[in-house]
Amino acid sequence: MNPVTATPLGPAHDMSLLGLFLMADWVVKAVMIGLFLASVVVWAVAFDKFAQLRRARREADAFEDEFWKGGSLEELYRRHGEAPTHPLAAVFSAGMREWQLSTQAGPGAFLVAGAKERVERAMSVTIQREMERMEKRMTFLASTGSAAPFVGLFGTVWGIMNSFTAIAGMQNTNLAVVAPGIAEALLATAIGLLAAIPAVLLYNMLASQFGKFAGRLEGFAAEFGAILQRQTEGAAQPRAAQPLPAAE
Repeated sequence: MNPVTATPLGPAHDMSLLGLFLMADWVVKAVMIGLFLASVVVWAVAFDKFAQLRRARREADAFEDEFWKGGSLEELYRRHGEAPTHPLAAVFSAGMREWQLSTQAGPGAFLVAGAKERVERAMSVTIQREMERMEKRMTFLASTGSAAPFVGLFGTVWGIMNSFTAIAGMQNTNLAVVAPGIAEALLATAIGLLAAIPAVLLYNMLASQFGKFAGRLEGFAAEFGAILQRQTEGAAQPRAAQPLPAAE
């Protein structure tokens, strides 16, 4: 009986992550590098947006305290109207600016009927503009979350295709020949998921927070619009124009 001898499995391969990356095809390497850079940008954008939201909330709290303390709104507008530094001040300034323009011609029934709509439209446009500014680059998170797995899958398909081509050329189906190429290819999918999963989670968290902040701006605009409407309706009455009341 002839003794059973082990067949050599071929040259040793470095199966570490760095080794798999270095042995990968240039297309697979390009996919891995692109996905890794996308992951870095995702985290950078997310941290920037969280910091921006925290700063906007803090500034909004300070402005609302100042608004509701009962001081003169015209004085408040003189302090914040020229160059508002945060979204809530921008909404307030837009409403005050439109109210002043609408009341310059003097009281009248037509003015009362149209002033409310003009003020609300001005504040609505400002809210939309401010939220678009705050949500800038959010589309990158959404795009990365949806596209990164497919980009990684492309790298995997390319790598496996090259592995099978090499197997056909060597005419050797030994696992030691097949495994390194497949492992290199699957690493691209893993990096794609590493970029996509945080991007999706961070996008959903930020979208929810931005939605709440937009609701806060809309609520403030509604309350402020009611104050200006009362003043506009009062100015239309046949009596001397009253000064703009303080926030109640």
